Amino acid sequence: MLKLTSNPQNVAEVENLVDNVVLKYQLSPDKKGNILISLTEAVTNAIRHGNNYDENKCVEVKLRKQRNRIEFRISDEGNGFDYDNLPDPTAPENICKCGGRGVFLMKALCDEIAFKNNGSTVEMCFNI
Repeated sequence: MLKLTSNPQNVAEVENLVDNVVLKYQLSPDKKGNILISLTEAVTNAIRHGNNYDENKCVEVKLRKQRNRIEFRISDEGNGFDYDNLPDPTAPENICKCGGRGVFLMKALCDEIAFKNNGSTVEMCFNI
């Protein structure tokens, strides 16, 4: 488990976690990229939107390997969000906006994704 305070600089620790997972399970560069981008987005969202940069609150990243898949569970201490009603980042009015693509990217790069606890927890699965 990785426990991070809600400081944006702590997102860099995600890369170390991913590097260790890639080495341990001998994952391809493509799979590494998908995991790294998804996990970075999830942790960034948890710090920024979930915990509102409150360094008294933490983000937890849990890892579990099941047969031929790796599962990550990212949880923050926030109230969650309405993950079913996010603006479409590919819509013309949103193309030039900064931000708003994290959940879109996670959904595209994960083999399975689920939001729990009103959105304060995201579970991402990657087939290996």
